[in-house]
Amino acid sequence: MKIALAADHGGWVLKEEIRQYLQENDYLFEDYGTFNNEAVDYPDLALVVAEAVRRGQFDRGILFCGTGIGISIAANKVPGIRAALCNDSFSARAAREHNDANILVLGGRVLGSGLAREIVKTWLEAEFAGGRHARRLDKIRAIEEKYCRSSENRVQI
Repeated sequence: MKIALAADHGGWVLKEEIRQYLQENDYLFEDYGTFNNEAVDYPDLALVVAEAVRRGQFDRGILFCGTGIGISIAANKVPGIRAALCNDSFSARAAREHNDANILVLGGRVLGSGLAREIVKTWLEAEFAGGRHARRLDKIRAIEEKYCRSSENRVQI
């Protein structure tokens, strides 16, 4: 499994903790930054990771910002991305099993490193359950298609 990571300045410290966890557990990953606590704009980082996951360059992504809210909103604007903000292991497991979340989002100012490691472990080990959940993902894809297919609904970035 290949994982893309990125964080803004508010999530940088937690990203570094998770980066270490991924190294310790022999996960393949690429870190897209930020690499210090200087202010950066989370939509830019969300877009890089979300597009890389959408293209299939990475199997999954993990994003971080101060609360996790802003970067998850930005990532979810990319069609095919299902970024889930998780603050506990139960939600992390459900995000994979029920929603086939391909990006995990964590709040650097919300979570401690121990809990964040547990959430990441749970999310990486969980698999999509399929079944009735697949039908629901098809409905999400239909919503994306409805709002992304016509030129009047497209926004140029």
